[in-house]
Amino acid sequence: MIKNTISLLFLLVSFLSCAQEQVPRSYVAHHIETPLEIDGKADEEVWQKAPFSASFIDIEGVKTPKYDTRVKMLWDDENLYFYAELKEPHVWATLKQRDTVIFYNNDFEIFIDPDGDTHNYYEFEMNALNTVWDLLLVKPYRESAPVLDSWDIQGLQTAVSIDGTLNDPTDTDAGWSVEIAMPWEVLKEASGSNDLPTDQFWRINFSRVNWDHQLDGETYSRKKDAEGNFLPEYNWVWSPQGVINMHEPEHWGYVYFSTKPVSDEVTFEIPQEEKIRWKLYEFYRAQKAYFSEHKAWATSLEAIEAESFQLDQKTITPVLDNHNYGWSITVESPYSDASYRIQEDGKYSKIN
Repeated sequence: MIKNTISLLFLLVSFLSCAQEQVPRSYVAHHIETPLEIDGKADEEVWQKAPFSASFIDIEGVKTPKYDTRVKMLWDDENLYFYAELKEPHVWATLKQRDTVIFYNNDFEIFIDPDGDTHNYYEFEMNALNTVWDLLLVKPYRESAPVLDSWDIQGLQTAVSIDGTLNDPTDTDAGWSVEIAMPWEVLKEASGSNDLPTDQFWRINFSRVNWDHQLDGETYSRKKDAEGNFLPEYNWVWSPQGVINMHEPEHWGYVYFSTKPVSDEVTFEIPQEEKIRWKLYEFYRAQKAYFSEHKAWATSLEAIEAESFQLDQKTITPVLDNHNYGWSITVESPYSDASYRIQEDGKYSKIN
């Protein structure tokens, strides 16, 4: 525990100096040789050895949720596996039709951006009835792009296990757990590569939407106030977003896919190059704010206070290029020969 605490403090000190937002969390997913049986219980030996993530926190990273949530991940050559435990004294669900808006029930959600450019990413939701909603987003909602709601994860396997009784208000439950297998053949569609991400990372986050409930007889539903309006939901996440919005993929966590077995201890540290990504998204949000106020993009970095910045005591000077259709900001990395660019729709890319 002391060793883990020291490592975490080291990461915080290292990265907070260059990023105004909170440091994303990270997790090492180990490789396994034998496919898992998807039953919602995760009682296989490899699941028992796999570490749990840190407990979920409030989406803004301030408040501690009243019910605990933790996840585990593993992978083999065919599937990416997820297991989550959700503590909950009243396990209930009503939605039974696939691709309905599952977060109108208490739910568990997964967000996956394989190449980390914040475009072409996946969203997955499920409730305690094992009803799922899977969709592909071309861009985040902030860019008013199409959402492919009819897209499905072909070959998806899911299961729920209830530690208690479902939809029974006469007792107190311990919670529920979910187990999920997503085929790589589907997930690789948005990765820009046909290869498995061996010893690489993807940007992933998890969310849990939880509602205060009321009873109509013995039927659960979302609680309403005196005027008949639903009370606001709770949003609990693995890696803090800093805002009540899961659709800012630049804040998601880092999942590293180790080729080592789960019995091996593997350490992953967020690469130094990621500091550039975090800074460029600050500039992107500054440009969005400028456009909102002036109805035009800033034509100078001075206008958005982005003339230069410090990374590890090195002065970095961005370059702004304005176009008829928008803008881009480019930065040369102080850690390598690479350059990185962000553009008006938030797409992030390595350009050499």
